[in-house]
Amino acid sequence: MSDIYAARGYGSRPLGFGARIGVVVVDFQRGFTDPAFPMAGAPMVDAAVEATVPLIRAARRAGLPVIACVNGYDSPRAAPHWKAAPVFDLLKGTASVELDPRIAAAGPDVLLMKSAPSIFFATPAAAILTKERVDTVIVTGCITSGCVRASVIDAFSLGFRTMVAQDCVGDHDQVAHDQNLKDVERRYADIIDAATAIGEIERWTRANDKG
Repeated sequence: MSDIYAARGYGSRPLGFGARIGVVVVDFQRGFTDPAFPMAGAPMVDAAVEATVPLIRAARRAGLPVIACVNGYDSPRAAPHWKAAPVFDLLKGTASVELDPRIAAAGPDVLLMKSAPSIFFATPAAAILTKERVDTVIVTGCITSGCVRASVIDAFSLGFRTMVAQDCVGDHDQVAHDQNLKDVERRYADIIDAATAIGEIERWTRANDKG
């Protein structure tokens, strides 16, 4: 079957990595990873958490920045007009807005609480990455079709080379996951995997080893 997007030039220009990498970890919080909560329990999300842990550790070993976020609110009134009712229970100070213990143990450098889909919207994430001279962002987290996609588009819009580690992002539904990865690959990002991301971090470390 022909690809009408490819025929019209979409996806024809791979981005590649730039000079310095940062990792963002979107919403790997208990409200989306712990089956005790109504929006959690997706096997794909659990697998993505497991794949992200070694990526975080590789970035930390290299001295590259890792920014994690959780979605949460001071009160339900602080939330925007979500159509998903359980989001209004993601309240500051509750277990649902705690990082997944596996991600917390990996030790992100920065933890932000966001109130909109993108990790970049109304947060200092972009300023922190710019301060760190990052030009390439590896996106991990959940949900692929929601907050991950929004974060990818904002990373692109802010001028970062944007990479999505496909095994480090997860969704409730495989079709939605696949379709959204394919769509952002056409327009905004390179789709890679955790092994490629870790390999690139290790290559960067060797190239920048001052020893």
